[in-house]
Amino acid sequence: MGCILKGGGGLYSRLAVGAVLLAAGAGSRMGHRPKSLLELGGIPLIRRQLIALSGAGVDELVVVLGHHAQRIAPVIESFPVTVVHNPDPNAGQNTSLHIGLQALSPKLDCVLVALADQPLINSQDINDLIGAYKKRPSMAQVVQPEVDGLPGNPVLFSAEVRDQILSGDANAGCRQWQAAHPEQVLRWLTSNQRYRTDVDTQDDIEALAARTGHRLRWPDDLAVMG
Repeated sequence: MGCILKGGGGLYSRLAVGAVLLAAGAGSRMGHRPKSLLELGGIPLIRRQLIALSGAGVDELVVVLGHHAQRIAPVIESFPVTVVHNPDPNAGQNTSLHIGLQALSPKLDCVLVALADQPLINSQDINDLIGAYKKRPSMAQVVQPEVDGLPGNPVLFSAEVRDQILSGDANAGCRQWQAAHPEQVLRWLTSNQRYRTDVDTQDDIEALAARTGHRLRWPDDLAVMG
């Protein structure tokens, strides 16, 4: 499908968007269970993210697994995605980011980095972020949602930033790039709390239910704390 970017002379050219979905974490604050398999409405969060990204027309999608890979992989095997594995996920999220970026084809215009533990992100949210990227000032290479003065996710950046991240330290990622190049970062102001909503602890699950009425549940085989 792809995304459409208005070009000069009234013509339309295709904006090729790739995405990296990070799902390699141990879930140590969730009893060492994979947060991406929490279910909302009976659908695992990682599948909800893949549905959102696919629905937004992302051209190419890489999922990075690490901890719990054998448990997560069957849940996403029906999606047309590239699955890659971080052999040392304890080394940090940026190592997973590098592995995911390396697995994308080189012909993309921009890359979106998404987290598998954001329960409410939908296709419209992804489309809105892509729209903000299209309208960014010419010097901006990164677009990140900002909600009530706080950074949100996903983040979208140019292919040039992808190349620069890959050519640098394996322990440095988008956050470090932004810190080094603040003048090239667009903080996209939005009131959409979905960009700021993720779940790291059981308290986060309870807070989400209290605030939105959405109750996350573990699949039966993960319902007992690990």
